[in-house]
Amino acid sequence: MFNYTICNMADDDVFEKQCQAIEKKVHPLDKESILNDVDGSCIQTYHHNGNKIVIHNDYAVDAVYIESEIGLEEFFN
Repeated sequence: MFNYTICNMADDDVFEKQCQAIEKKVHPLDKESILNDVDGSCIQTYHHNGNKIVIHNDYAVDAVYIESEIGLEEFFN
């Protein structure tokens, strides 16, 4: 599992920009419906060739981060 901290505080704009970047750079990509928690946290899950990529905007942890079954560096170089 790969973990990437994008921002050290929860941020809706950073979360949205990260989702857009994944959608633009990673292909093929299947997108699930976004999950919204009562505290404002959001989770966006994608599937790429059978691997899961999950972007979190987590107000409890206070961070925007990605948990991915694949390394994402190759898509962003």
